[in-house]
Amino acid sequence: MGLTTAHVRARWTFLIAFALVFYGTGAAFVEGFVNYSSWHLIGPDHFVAYHQFIGPRVIALLVAPVLLGTVCTILMLWWRPRRIPAWAVWAALAAQAVMWVSTVAIQIPLQIQLRAQGASASLLERLIETNFWLRRLPYGVCAALFLWMAAQTMRADDEGPWQDPGQRADIDDASTPDRRSRPPLPGDE
Repeated sequence: MGLTTAHVRARWTFLIAFALVFYGTGAAFVEGFVNYSSWHLIGPDHFVAYHQFIGPRVIALLVAPVLLGTVCTILMLWWRPRRIPAWAVWAALAAQAVMWVSTVAIQIPLQIQLRAQGASASLLERLIETNFWLRRLPYGVCAALFLWMAAQTMRADDEGPWQDPGQRADIDDASTPDRRSRPPLPGDE
């Protein structure tokens, strides 16, 4: 007796989305607060080469995992632990949508200009400012929502770890044996 395929799928979808959202949050904060702010220190003779060097790495190590996190968040509309309400998934998706629209409409065009013309103080400042308000802040909200969702999956019921005698709170399997049919365990009372 155990979890159904649907329960397993829901748990893994959430776990993978959670991991990717927090990985993406950390990687993006390093990109935004460490990397972007250091671009002012790169001389004009080296900026384009540096930008060309780092671009593919950012796509592979930041953009791709964040994109996969968004895909997993979308899948959570169908497969999520029972205790996670749909509104929380929709709110996380809305925060991710702000980040993606900003990326496509603002940050990618700025990055293209920087790659073509080299370092520009005004372009860098616009990149840093819009990155914070339209990507880091919404994605931070998304991470906070995922932390709240994780807390919902771990919270205990009023009765303790058992919702009904013999049934765990996160399992709807009627075949789970009633704890009264087994010898008492420490903490059963």
